[in-house]
Amino acid sequence: LPFFMPLVAAYGFDPVWFGVLFLFCMQLGLLTPPFGMLLFVMKSVAPKEIEMQQVWGAVTPYVVMGLLALAAVIAFPPIATWLPDVLFK
Repeated sequence: LPFFMPLVAAYGFDPVWFGVLFLFCMQLGLLTPPFGMLLFVMKSVAPKEIEMQQVWGAVTPYVVMGLLALAAVIAFPPIATWLPDVLFK
């Protein structure tokens, strides 16, 4: 993130909007293969009879909703910025 913030400022993007996008992408990265560290955490605390495919299947709706939310925030930046604008103006 420290690498990207000067670029965000230089190109005139809203840093709050970019921060929200960054957090969405981090969350999706932790839930999706090939790395998906949260998938391995869920597998490690699940009963032994639960297979990794079942964990992937269980997380799929959350990944789909996360992608839809990410697309909405990209398409409509005020979704991410309206509350800070209301609170800090």
